[in-house]
Amino acid sequence: MLEDARHIPGGSTLAADVCIAGGGAAGITLALALMDSGLDVVLLAGGGEKSDKAAQALYEGEVADAGLHPTPDRYRVRGLGGSTKLWGGRCVPFDPIDFERRDYIAHSGWPIGPEALRPYYPLANLLCDAGAFAYTAAEAFPEAPPPMLGGFESADFSTDTLERFSLPTDFARRYRPELERGPVRVLLNASLCSLGTSPDGRHAGPAQIRTLGGNAFSVEARTYVMAAGGLESARLLLASPGASGRGLGNAHDVVGRYYMCHLAGTIGTVDLSGAASAWHGYDLSPEGVYCRRRIALRPGAQRALRAGNFVARLHHPRIPDPGHGIGILSALYLARPIIPYEYGKRLYGDEPFSTRLALAHVRNLLTDAPGTAAFLWNWLRRRTLARRKFPSVIVRPRNLRFSLDFHAEQEPDPESRITLGNETDALGVRRLRVEWRYSRQDVQTVSTALAAFAQALQENNTGCFEYEPERVEEEMTRYGAYGGHHIGTARMGTDPRSSVVDADCRLHEASNVFVAGAAVFPTSSQANPTLTVVALALRLADHLKRELAGGAT
Repeated sequence: MLEDARHIPGGSTLAADVCIAGGGAAGITLALALMDSGLDVVLLAGGGEKSDKAAQALYEGEVADAGLHPTPDRYRVRGLGGSTKLWGGRCVPFDPIDFERRDYIAHSGWPIGPEALRPYYPLANLLCDAGAFAYTAAEAFPEAPPPMLGGFESADFSTDTLERFSLPTDFARRYRPELERGPVRVLLNASLCSLGTSPDGRHAGPAQIRTLGGNAFSVEARTYVMAAGGLESARLLLASPGASGRGLGNAHDVVGRYYMCHLAGTIGTVDLSGAASAWHGYDLSPEGVYCRRRIALRPGAQRALRAGNFVARLHHPRIPDPGHGIGILSALYLARPIIPYEYGKRLYGDEPFSTRLALAHVRNLLTDAPGTAAFLWNWLRRRTLARRKFPSVIVRPRNLRFSLDFHAEQEPDPESRITLGNETDALGVRRLRVEWRYSRQDVQTVSTALAAFAQALQENNTGCFEYEPERVEEEMTRYGAYGGHHIGTARMGTDPRSSVVDADCRLHEASNVFVAGAAVFPTSSQANPTLTVVALALRLADHLKRELAGGAT
């Protein structure tokens, strides 16, 4: 059932078996999975069902370097559905190597293996509206699609793994009927501000809840789950003193550390004009899901090169440069003032709008008018009006000269971290300060992978990849930390001195507090986190059912 927390009697205490803080992908997945458990569940959403500037302002904070990381209120949405309202829909599972301890990736290794998540990925795929759990071309398609790179064979790179795309699915809109009819008590506009702690420090509670309208009440639960995202979950732990007084779960100063995003950028020119074939677009699976193949660094090559996980995609030329002569790319440049920040930063970087360039882009629009019209019609039909939306702009250069878009794993670094700042928000909670850092290993991962790909193309006589190796670091930091991938701030592990939660996502120092979401990932993989966030939430739901069912009311 949906309720507005502003109407809860002030000063009252609500009782529950499970209190979930966070109404995004992790929180809603937990709520759905616990509906038939017989447990009393309360889900707290820090905003309402619609965009609210005052609620969003609660996410504001500071960053150490604005050139490397956006302010904390970007790429996040406070309210029911959370950041799935911004989600592009890309679904990719983690690879087995991501769970391994690798001596060349500092602080790597999960306390669970891929087999722990494998049973949950198929349902996670369905919850994300991404179809079957099939992530190779051979698994997904009855008949093999045309090769991505005709004649390309490499011991270092594969071209048959897929990324699958959701609708994209706003979890609030998609699952509102179930949340409205079901037994879970969903409280809108309810912000968790802190968790109390028992005298012995082993149990937490009650949860102190406030609304922007001034209402305040508490929730006394047997179990609490922080499912508010990689930034906010850590903030809530730090804002709750805990037994140490340094933050709940933070006796060893680990909460907020090891903060990762992903390494991403666009670089160089891949010339495939002499290739037997080249395909960089989307394939439609039998159930109607858009899939796209990537150039992926194989696990053996990662170990040999001592590189993190890495994938790349053939990409259109850089949009700000009118030399591409493509009308629709020029239209995107001219539409820059109305493109949302979250997408604009990836399309244009930090380059200022130029009137001189704008005139050149107008010329492209005029000379390529038929191509632009055809693209816009297709976009209207397959993106604007379609329920399952065409995922992104795909433009095939006439000369088969592409740029290379890469996405890579970031090494965990304890000095890359979030802390509490000195300012407080409208509810009295201290705001975040973000100090995101990247390492020499991160530069090494991208540099060695790009060099290996250039060599593989040359050895296959498939084409050539030209780029400036000395500019790799500049290109991988051009856009800074990648978007909304907030990972690792309450990491999973066996040692409380270097991790926050155990293999079941339970705080080491408080037996009734769990963390759900990418905050618990010890490493980031090459994969976008949402699918694994949902799979891990399903696994946590099963654990809570087993642990709490005996005392369910």
